[in-house]
Amino acid sequence: MLKKPILQLHAAVFLWGFTGILGKLITLSEGWLVWYRMILTTLILLAILQFKKSLRLPPNKTLLQLVGTGAIIALHWVCFFGSIKYANVSVALVCLSSAGLFTALLEPVMRKTNFRPVELAIGTLGVLGIYLIFHFDVQYRTGIMLGIISTLLSTIFSIINKQLVATVKADTMMLYELGGGALFLTLCLPFFEMVAQPSFQIPTGMDWFWLIILSGICTVFAMYLSLQALRHVSAFTQNIALNLEPVYTILIAFLLFDEATLLGWSFYVGFSLIVLSVVLQMRRANR
Repeated sequence: MLKKPILQLHAAVFLWGFTGILGKLITLSEGWLVWYRMILTTLILLAILQFKKSLRLPPNKTLLQLVGTGAIIALHWVCFFGSIKYANVSVALVCLSSAGLFTALLEPVMRKTNFRPVELAIGTLGVLGIYLIFHFDVQYRTGIMLGIISTLLSTIFSIINKQLVATVKADTMMLYELGGGALFLTLCLPFFEMVAQPSFQIPTGMDWFWLIILSGICTVFAMYLSLQALRHVSAFTQNIALNLEPVYTILIAFLLFDEATLLGWSFYVGFSLIVLSVVLQMRRANR
């Protein structure tokens, strides 16, 4: 009975695993890459909602919250793809493991709940793994810093979305958040150009191809699969599946880009600590 939903969920996570790979393949700088991704994704969602005749405008207060959250998502994606550009796919994905510590610290403050010492300890173990990579693999420091900032931003918008999802449909939330993020980046790109970004970039033929896959398949379609699956599977099953995303991405990067030969022993020691933190959290959740 649950075979189809589980397959849908794992398919979604596998598709999300290609996000970092596509960020490596697309030649655009991180700011322009995210801008095109958000524009294309917004247009796709707008067309889908218009076709379904389910396009709705949320109340003004909710709309502002969605647009503001979209700005955080935009900055998260810029830092994430920047981490890939300045380091590599494997290092960028490993940095996502700091989400446990950030969540353990920020969620009690933002949602006014109690701190959980066990979660803080497990989150710290993951960050220790990142420190080992950061400390020894000096050439990846800029990428790691961008990856950690990306994860912090991801943690913040995830906590906000937990509160918004109770009152806003998922497809409506995606439309206005990504549309808001596209608007925010449009306003910010002139400032990015002055400090780091190249001037206006037009994707090449292959860039368009990868961008369409990134926006249509790895963003919109993957989200659709996950939402369909979550009608039938538990939150625990979802979390177990999501833990596989960095694993999928790193394995694909090893195969496609031969990144295994570029990483020192500290990466594997740090990665082992990160995997240990995930296993401990999974066992704790299971109990």
